[in-house]
Amino acid sequence: MKRPSGSHRARVRAQLRRIPLRLRLRRTRGRLLRRLLLALLALIATLCTAAVVAYRLTDIPDPHPETVTQSTVFVDDKGSYLGRRGPVDRQEVPLSQVPRYVQDAVIAAENRSFRTDDGVSPRAIARAVLASLTGGERQGGSTITQQYVKNALLTPEQSLSRKAREALIAIKLDRTRSKDDILAGYLNTVYFGRGSAGIQAASRNYFGVDTRNLTVSQGAALASIVNIPSYYEKAGSDPKVTATLKSRWAWVLDAMATSGAITAKQRADATFPAFRFYPPGTTEGQRQYMIDVAAKEAADRLGITEDQLARGGYTVHTTFDLALQDATTEAVKNLKTGKSGKGSKGSKGSKGTTLHTAVVAIKPGDGAVRLLYGGSDYARQPFNDAVGGAVEAGEALAPFGKVRLDGPLTELRKTAAPTPLQLASAYATVAANGLYATPYTITKITRDGRQVYTAHPDTRRALDEKEAFMVGIQMSKAGTPDQTLDQAPDKAPDKEAIPSTPTAQKAPQTFFTAGAGGGITRRTLWSTTQNPQLTLTVALFADRPGEKKNTTVPAQLPNDPAPVESAEETAAQIWRLATGGTGQEGTQDGGE
Repeated sequence: MKRPSGSHRARVRAQLRRIPLRLRLRRTRGRLLRRLLLALLALIATLCTAAVVAYRLTDIPDPHPETVTQSTVFVDDKGSYLGRRGPVDRQEVPLSQVPRYVQDAVIAAENRSFRTDDGVSPRAIARAVLASLTGGERQGGSTITQQYVKNALLTPEQSLSRKAREALIAIKLDRTRSKDDILAGYLNTVYFGRGSAGIQAASRNYFGVDTRNLTVSQGAALASIVNIPSYYEKAGSDPKVTATLKSRWAWVLDAMATSGAITAKQRADATFPAFRFYPPGTTEGQRQYMIDVAAKEAADRLGITEDQLARGGYTVHTTFDLALQDATTEAVKNLKTGKSGKGSKGSKGSKGTTLHTAVVAIKPGDGAVRLLYGGSDYARQPFNDAVGGAVEAGEALAPFGKVRLDGPLTELRKTAAPTPLQLASAYATVAANGLYATPYTITKITRDGRQVYTAHPDTRRALDEKEAFMVGIQMSKAGTPDQTLDQAPDKAPDKEAIPSTPTAQKAPQTFFTAGAGGGITRRTLWSTTQNPQLTLTVALFADRPGEKKNTTVPAQLPNDPAPVESAEETAAQIWRLATGGTGQEGTQDGGE
């Protein structure tokens, strides 16, 4: 067959060029569509294959160490929050301890489709991808699963690759773990402000309760805070922040009522909760003295270091009465200390003299330390005057002069400078009819719901009953037996009121004041009040800068007003706080 000549081909091309483009596309449209469809299918297949491969190659990483580190929490004898030790304020709680309405509040605030979604929000991912490609503002709106992955399993890096990995892990997490496991992980790691990582720390820092005791209103408030924790952490102290949070709180409750998470009556009865003040007040810093002592004792009892204790997620139940401790802080703050007219917060008088106040209360015959005031400002003076201050004893030990001391009290007479805790425990022995009890500050320690330590009072005979009675008589001669402390403490003792036989059950309340130095040269003052239920010691002493740098030496107490008057008035006020004003009943047992 004869092939077309070159001129013929040129004529054909010329004819085709004369055909309109629209007609040419119409003739070839089917072929083009088939090619585009094949290309699209190939692209989809490639992307799906890549996604499947990426999914199979993606492992769920372990949580970051800082997200699983737990702090150790200290509570008082009634379970009230004292404070914590540890690098992160976080304690894990099982989901069973988070009320269902609190769980539902978080879901209503953060991810209402959590119970049914696949762990990701395609719309949120699309927004994030678009923002990254266009350089726009970073987008949120992630699911609870994605937030948990981002907070606990990945770095905070903002990139498309990290966002894609976050989505893959979230999907895999959703398919391999239950929704309850994911929600528990999220609630134990999400940041709530006020330094609180996790809902247990947040419950205590915002409301002073454990998570299991949160109300519907409190749970909705915490759920509302997660949105902007650094802003909402001032709720309760900043009116503008409080008003903004209240609006979001109502929005969360409305959503809960609409979904059936709470009833219409619960919604109607809900009132905006009261928050703990933030930042914390002055009594918060004072509590660190108690935590120092309790932390050392807890670590010793468990046989671990204090650093291991701080990171271990323990709950340390102490013997302290927090309400009494805070009231004592206020009472000592108002104590007159001399012509300077300042409070006793380490106030400085003439020539740089600093006045110190220490207060200790112990349960006789048991050893539980109910009150431990070691200073008013831990930030300025971390040294604890109550347990570390070597204070001149002077005449405070005189009542023990004519009796034989056994056991732990043997060395007491040889000690020229006992600590306030040592002196209080010695007089508690007298109140317990001669039974010495080693002072302790820990009743029990728990971890993950298990009790790992339980205290047992360590007691031994240090005085026989007759000798204890004789010491009590010597104290009574210097003070006033069986007085209510509402009376003036300078009356002469009624010797006929002293029982003829020693008996702890009928022992009168004793008020005894003594110290080192006398008149205008007094350097230390001790004031002890006790009955069979409680021994309370208030110590006043002063120091001034020494000749060498960073040293101090004993100094004279301020004389206006008289230090005896100041010490006894302070002791009387604290005693009334501790005993409910009756003067005859001590505080309750150190609780569990």
